[in-house]
Amino acid sequence: MDSSTTEIVFECGDFRVYKDGHVERASSAEETVPAGFDADTGVTSKDVVIDAATGVAARLYLPPIETAPPSESGSNNSATTKLPVLVFFHGGYFVVNSPGHPKYHRYINTMVAGARVVAVSVRYRLAPEHLLPAAYEDAWAALSWAASGADPWLSEHGDFGRVFIAGVSAGANIAHNVAIAAGISGLHAPTPVRVEGVILLHPSFAAEQKLEAEEDEFVQANRVRWIFIFPGAKDGLDDPRINPMAVGAPSLAKLAGERLLVCTASEDPRAPRGRAYCDAVRDSGWRREVEWFETNGEGHGFFVPNHGSPEAVELMDRVVRFLAAS
Repeated sequence: MDSSTTEIVFECGDFRVYKDGHVERASSAEETVPAGFDADTGVTSKDVVIDAATGVAARLYLPPIETAPPSESGSNNSATTKLPVLVFFHGGYFVVNSPGHPKYHRYINTMVAGARVVAVSVRYRLAPEHLLPAAYEDAWAALSWAASGADPWLSEHGDFGRVFIAGVSAGANIAHNVAIAAGISGLHAPTPVRVEGVILLHPSFAAEQKLEAEEDEFVQANRVRWIFIFPGAKDGLDDPRINPMAVGAPSLAKLAGERLLVCTASEDPRAPRGRAYCDAVRDSGWRREVEWFETNGEGHGFFVPNHGSPEAVELMDRVVRFLAAS
């Protein structure tokens, strides 16, 4: 047997990458649950296709809809309250997971119920079957689709003056990149669209030159993974899409939105990059609100699997307040 088919070059709890380029995913990473009504939160979801040619799709979430109370004159005003629109990108190293994964489905149901937003959880194409930049292209297509109000849930209930872009881990990396693209080119839609805020939850960033707080082993693992999922990346880990502070990267002052929330965890090896990103945004001339929140004693992405822990609840409360403040 060819050794390249059995030699593992990268491994985590969700998948293994082999030297010949194929990937073996854990069955737990490919689990899905159907969309529909969630009795715990009162949120309803449905799956939609964004682009049949590429397979880009999304799971839309809608909280219980409230109508305006009758006016003092007694007339019945049945107009529904418009809700912020949240475009969300799941995590998973660009390799695993989906909006239908039980843990992400539960997480978004809770967020939608707490913040009362219309959410678009994007199913972008995964590597290695679809190498980067496919996920970035899909993310931009999904954000543009959402901004156009293409689905009735969005056109009837969404407030496009309050759009949020958010993601977890690799999804937070994607959220940063589409927020930069939106800041540079704008979102072209039938009605004006305003990005109110960007939320990066445990963002996945890296660079060829390690930070003092980063371990050599972690940086090398990032390098191997990045080559595997994006072999055409410019300058390796100094490609602007994984290193937003790289020489030649778009200015962080171009970031779309009026507010930015970056969340990290003290035991996450990605935390130093998240903190540095916050500082770089502040130093870029982006004269808007930057918030940084760190959870002590927890690791990367803990809040998705450990949904009901006190630390996860605290983080969710912080995110909900950020969304609800619009």
